[in-house]
Amino acid sequence: MKNWINRLRGGADNTAGTKPAVPTPGAEPDEQVGMAAEIEATYYRWLTASAGYAAPAAVENAILDEVRGLARDPGTAAELVPRVPEVIPQLLRSLHDEASNAELARQVAQDVVLVAEVIREANSAYYRPMSPVKTVEAALMMLGQNGLRMLLARVAFRPIIKLQSTGFARVAAPLVWNQSEKCALAASLMAPGLTAGAFEAYLAGLMQNLGLVVGFRLADRVCEDGKVPGSSDFGLQLLDEGRMLSAAIARHWDFPAPVADAIAHAGEPGEENLAQALALGDRIAKLRLLIDAHIIGEDDDFVSEGLDNFQRRCLGKLSNVES
Repeated sequence: MKNWINRLRGGADNTAGTKPAVPTPGAEPDEQVGMAAEIEATYYRWLTASAGYAAPAAVENAILDEVRGLARDPGTAAELVPRVPEVIPQLLRSLHDEASNAELARQVAQDVVLVAEVIREANSAYYRPMSPVKTVEAALMMLGQNGLRMLLARVAFRPIIKLQSTGFARVAAPLVWNQSEKCALAASLMAPGLTAGAFEAYLAGLMQNLGLVVGFRLADRVCEDGKVPGSSDFGLQLLDEGRMLSAAIARHWDFPAPVADAIAHAGEPGEENLAQALALGDRIAKLRLLIDAHIIGEDDDFVSEGLDNFQRRCLGKLSNVES
């Protein structure tokens, strides 16, 4: 990789022992693991660039131990974040029962925030309507039921990920949420080709970063002045342990078992198709953020060698997604 990547990653950082990721098109097994770890490490160093420091091993271990402990006690972990608003399950049940468009419009109209979100979504660059969409009914026709389910899930998760916290967690939350949105969309686009459910992939994408946000909140208790350990090795472990914590909270919240399992096992060889869709969506979303931040170029090896044609088209589609 280019020299600037080595500088961003911290040069000689050790990335051994990390969990392998989904296969990379045209790459040998060792290259697959190396490229996956490289993308994760580059993303973490970019995410923490404003506050990362060379933390003592004792500080890094203390944070990781707390994250692991919460994964074993998801009830306590879940208390650190707000629950999904009740209006969302109600609407999701309506969708499951194939409610009429008029009934959905009536329910959406009860919440002014949802009205604004639905109309904004229908007018977004992603849908590209021929003329401005001005009514809830027209917006619902544009989105369709699956599009509405995804929007409702996103509205529900936004305040959970973007917690009004302090220290580095507050700085990182908008960036993490941006990645979550893009990951969810990319995973839903990957899912059909892997015979996985698009909406389940979307939910997994929104949920998988919750443990990372909790990890950053724990780091704020251990580190001083809004700092966070910046080494790539620590970052890879925190990203991995954060996913385990996200999966534990998802099970505690009675998420569908396949969604929680996909979060826990994304990137592992031979895993279920939903886990593969999530891992691919996660990778594509991280590359999108790194490109948009001018950390890598559109023609970087991560893209040209790490993604196939369909995945590169998905990467381009994410450029139209505004957080």
